[in-house]
Amino acid sequence: MLPLLLASSSTYRRELLSRLHLPFVCSSPDIDESHRPNESAIELVRRLAEQKARALSDSHPAHLIIGSDQVAVLGERIIGKPHTFENAREQLMAASGSSVTFLTGLALLNSQTGHCQVDCVPFTVHMRVLDQARVERYLHAEQPYDCAGSFKAEGLGVSLFQSTEGPDATSLIGLPLIRLIDMLLAEGVQIP
Repeated sequence: MLPLLLASSSTYRRELLSRLHLPFVCSSPDIDESHRPNESAIELVRRLAEQKARALSDSHPAHLIIGSDQVAVLGERIIGKPHTFENAREQLMAASGSSVTFLTGLALLNSQTGHCQVDCVPFTVHMRVLDQARVERYLHAEQPYDCAGSFKAEGLGVSLFQSTEGPDATSLIGLPLIRLIDMLLAEGVQIP
């Protein structure tokens, strides 16, 4: 098996990938993550996931490189990481009683052959009706300012959900393991 490289510095993605009990290393690619004009959210995450993997292919010429990128979509608007309390409060209040769809782009690049598999895995969170006091209590408790959508699904953020739907709950955290396993199997990796 070629060595695995996770093209990310995300602790969330690192924790998810470790669930597969495969050895891997991490390296953070330096790419422009700007949204292009007329680019759909799906096109954006697919492109960025692939770019992240390809950005490390020269420095890791015989690896299976995993790239991933995620955006949250509320209505027609892409919402990213809030970075501040105020932005997080605004995002959660806008999502109150609505649905937020998380689109996670995933790429697996065999840097030895150049073969690249790319996909996008959707996951939808239907939010409870939230009031500002509840939102602020949550934000003070968990401080999810580095999370798209302003909540941590693997933590207290689940208290904000009415229901969820999608093919792979790990995609919500940022690395769709079920689809990644399909890609790894296609490259001859045995799991378990």
